[in-house]
Parts: sequence; structure tokens; C-alpha cells
Amino acid sequence: MKIQIINGPNLNLLGTREKDIYGEITFEKYLKLLHEHYGNIQIDYYQSNVEGEIINKLHETGFNYEGIILNAGGYTHTSVAIADAIKAIKSPVVEVHISNVYAREEYRHKSLIAPECIGSISGFGLDSYRLALESLRVLKTK
Repeated sequence: MKIQIINGPNLNLLGTREKDIYGEITFEKYLKLLHEHYGNIQIDYYQSNVEGEIINKLHETGFNYEGIILNAGGYTHTSVAIADAIKAIKSPVVEVHISNVYAREEYRHKSLIAPECIGSISGFGLDSYRLALESLRVLKTK
């Protein structure tokens, strides 16, 4: 099984940015834990602060991966283009957020990408990624 994780803007600053919201661990350290726990699953990782690069990665991987885990960051609430890219690909996409977006500012309550995803997971810290991976793993066995 091949899973692509795509992180959007500012998620390269995990571990240093707003630790009260996003925690103290870097994504690279968390990814290492995922690789150790899911040794039988190929987990590829990509991060970009640029909307077009995220779209390019969706196009590149969206036809030959069993699933994509996407944390589009702030683009979640603004990017029709990312929503259209998700709609155009074949791989199922799970929307992920580290924080509970519904417990934050009102503008974060609307996701433009959610209608194109098979599901959304938020509020479980970095463990949201593991939960998304589990959901894709279960989907694969159905």
C-alpha cells in the first residue's frame, strides 16, 4: 500500500510554531514514528507553502497511490483550485487538521476541500494523521 501525505503552508514550522495549538514535535519526528509503526506501508511525505505545488503533487500522486492524507493548512478555507484538483484525481483523499478547527476562529469552520474528500479528521493533534492512515487502510481492505 502506498500513501502520500501532503502538508500545506506553515506546517514546516511544526514543533516551533504555536506549540499550544500544534505541539512540540516536528512533523519529521512524527513521520519517523509512522514509518516504524507501519513498516509494511509506503508512506511518502511532501510539504509546500505554495498552492500550485500542492496541486502539482496531487496530480502527480493522485492516480497511483491508494490514498492521500492532506493537511492543506490555511488553503483549506480559501482554495477552490485545490478542491478542484482533489475532484480530478482517482486516489481517495482524507482531509486532516491537527487542531479542532471548529474550536477556533469562525473563518476556519468552512472547508472548501472537504466536499471532495472521503472524510475529515481534526482535533487529535499529530495523531490525526495516524487516524487518517487507519481509515485508508480499512478502506483498502473493503
